[in-house]
Amino acid sequence: MASLSPVTRRFILHWGEMGTRWGVNRTVAQIHALLFLAAEPMSAEEIVDTLHVARSNVSTSLRELQSWGLVKEVHILGDRRAHFESLKDVWQMYRLILEERKRREIDPTLAMLRESVAALEKPASGDEYVRERVSETLEFFETVTVAYDETRRLPVQMLKRFGKMRGKVRKLLSIRSAGD
Repeated sequence: MASLSPVTRRFILHWGEMGTRWGVNRTVAQIHALLFLAAEPMSAEEIVDTLHVARSNVSTSLRELQSWGLVKEVHILGDRRAHFESLKDVWQMYRLILEERKRREIDPTLAMLRESVAALEKPASGDEYVRERVSETLEFFETVTVAYDETRRLPVQMLKRFGKMRGKVRKLLSIRSAGD
């Protein structure tokens, strides 16, 4: 990362660390950060040279980022190599990441919870306490999913305004505290 500015280097390293906390491979997250900050599309070779990672790791990471819709392949006139660029709109990235995580994590959990509740409602299941716990968890996930679906339909400008409202939403809804 010798040719990167200190801020760029710090951002890429931090994004890689955060990626591991989010369950994303460190190199995948670092490549995403590099492409996000890059003013121009980069070839895989340029990524290898910049981040000092194996070519095979770059190829695998780029495929992963493309499967999420965060990175796309582009072609540059006069250059036969494929180049890659990241989405630059953080709101669009946020939406794509949420949608993909919902599809990969929340949807299978909802399916399992629904199946579990159905199985626990049979007369021979016998464990009322477990049925209550699983039913409450299902209700929570369904409520969060409905809220997510409603939020997903909002235009980006409305989401930005909503995000800037902060505590005003609580006042608007006359909510005194989270514990009420």
